[in-house]
Amino acid sequence: MAKFLLWAIIILGVMLAARLIAHRNARERVAPPPRPSGGAGARDAHSMVRCEHCQIYLPRSEAFMSQGKTWCSAEHARLGLKK
Repeated sequence: MAKFLLWAIIILGVMLAARLIAHRNARERVAPPPRPSGGAGARDAHSMVRCEHCQIYLPRSEAFMSQGKTWCSAEHARLGLKK
C-alpha cells in the first residue's frame, strides 16, 4: 500500500509540474510584441488622420491622399466631400 501511495504522489507531482510548464509557455507565446523605440518612424506609424468624406480616423499608413486631402478609401476619394 505504501508503494502505491508513493507512486501516486510522484505521478501527481509530475503532472502538476508539466501543467505549470505548459501554462508558462502559453503565456510567453501570447505576450504582446515589444513597442518600437522612439524616433521618426515610430511616430509616423501611430499618427492618425481623418477621412474627409466619412470623418472616421485611420492610421496615416492606410489613408489615401488625393487633392491634398486624406480619404479612407479610393471610393471616398472619388466621391469627394460629403454634402
